[in-house]
Amino acid sequence: MEPYQYSVLFLSDSCINLHLIAETLTAGAKFEHIVFKSASVSPREISPVVRRVLSAAGLNNRKLKNLSINDVKPFGFDLIITVGNPIQMQKIPLPAVLPHFHWETPDPKSIEMHDQNDQPVIEAMDILKKNIDTLFNSDFLNTLFIARRHQQLILDNMLDGVMAHTEKRIVFFFNRAAERITGLKRESVLGKDCHEVFPGRFCGGACDYCDGTIMGTTPDNSRKRVEFKRRDGQIKIMEMMTLPLLDEVDKNIGALVLFKDDTDLEILKSHLKHHHTLGQLITKDPKMLDVFEQIKEVAEIRAPVLIEGESGTGKELVANAIHSQSSRAKKPFVAVNCGALPEGILESELFGHVKGAFTGAVNDRKGRFELADQGTLFLDEVAELSPAMQVKLLRALQEKSFERVGGEKPVHVNIRVISATNQDLKLLMKKKKFRRDLYYRLCVVPIYLPPLRERRLDIPVLVEHFLDLVAAETERDVLGYTNETIDALSAYSWPGNVRELRNAIEYAYVKSRDSVIKVDHLPPEILSYQRRSKKKTGPPLKIKKEKVALALTKSNGNRKEAANLLGIGRATLYRYLSLYGLQ
Repeated sequence: MEPYQYSVLFLSDSCINLHLIAETLTAGAKFEHIVFKSASVSPREISPVVRRVLSAAGLNNRKLKNLSINDVKPFGFDLIITVGNPIQMQKIPLPAVLPHFHWETPDPKSIEMHDQNDQPVIEAMDILKKNIDTLFNSDFLNTLFIARRHQQLILDNMLDGVMAHTEKRIVFFFNRAAERITGLKRESVLGKDCHEVFPGRFCGGACDYCDGTIMGTTPDNSRKRVEFKRRDGQIKIMEMMTLPLLDEVDKNIGALVLFKDDTDLEILKSHLKHHHTLGQLITKDPKMLDVFEQIKEVAEIRAPVLIEGESGTGKELVANAIHSQSSRAKKPFVAVNCGALPEGILESELFGHVKGAFTGAVNDRKGRFELADQGTLFLDEVAELSPAMQVKLLRALQEKSFERVGGEKPVHVNIRVISATNQDLKLLMKKKKFRRDLYYRLCVVPIYLPPLRERRLDIPVLVEHFLDLVAAETERDVLGYTNETIDALSAYSWPGNVRELRNAIEYAYVKSRDSVIKVDHLPPEILSYQRRSKKKTGPPLKIKKEKVALALTKSNGNRKEAANLLGIGRATLYRYLSLYGLQ
């Protein structure tokens, strides 16, 4: 069996020690077992005697280098041996990944002392012979390197990338997965500054070493998402964690960076979500997609729009989407809640007032009509307007002008009016509580916003959306959810609609101490509804057998797709299959 070839770096604080090492090696070392390279921390020329001895031993002079300590880059070696004064040797910056031996020897003062009668030389030679024989002429070194090679194989066969660097950001470890993810060979990375290898900041610029500081000895287990652009132009989305690298006395000597490639996972998540967005609206339900089409249709016309829907369905978001899709998008969008203010204050809010119009009117003030000039005015809860305010609003809309409270001069504006209500205005007209002429002035184009219970396909999409939002607002990790949680949310009636769903997710974030939201983390009213539903016979949602069978046919037997078509969770679908004998 051919012996291993070792690349050994000898470091010493004087050329005299190198001379003693060279002569000791020629006296009995098996040179075929090592490749001898040396470096001196002193800039002095290496002694000709050392060169002559090494040459006689059959070692090429080109392998003997005279380097200063700043030139030493030990990452290409298998082993480091320092010889001489231990205090001076402690000044040498050694990477934690390499085996390092220190041989303390008496310090001969000059090369002229080198003869068999000088006690320091005799002692140094004895120490070196013993150490070299123990290290190179036994199985100890073979055993050490076999163990290191096994460790390297383990790390190289990991799926996650592993990189380690010193406190000076000099990379000294880079496994095979790191090569695959980054597209860089370890030979081009080892021994270089992390910032030199990755000019765009591999860690995203959030690492403690980027600004020259050193992280503490307490591990920071927080994971972060990092976007990394490879040299071939590929964008990688990685999950990364940086840990302090500690030696045997808990001294921080660098950083360990663990990262994995989540690019394919993120693409898959994006495909699975498969939702549509418009402004701040998000959906995958056909009913809401119809609303999206209506928004696009009315965006470019000036006709007033009336948005009808229950409280919490997102009527103001629809109004905002209409404005942002229109030619007025760069002009003001001004919203006012007609039911939140008393009549006297509301008139001033809408039309403004002049100085001295009433007690407290110390200056002229523009109203919402003026502030929305050239833009869009959104009147929310118009059903709450008093009969007197309905008359004033009707006149302003007809004349496209108004007077401020206490003023006499008409103010002309160019606005687009969008209104919203959660009440049935036609029923209020029958009861003489809402003016018919005002209704037709506001409702040129009606848009009905369905409640959440009528578009249950949106519940998983909205849950994921709110999980991302709440995580960003609370600076916590994004939580997952169980199938049972989605089933419970999908079965609930949602009287508060999308607003209530967001509140439920925020509540779950407070209650959850896990990485996922479970059913027990949901608000009490949802849990109570679920318990009541379980007491009933059959599934909580009344879906006929024919409808379930049709969904299975349309999905070619794909149960996940069938559940999506029915607007239920997979666990609920399984209960239906069992109930109707469609297994």
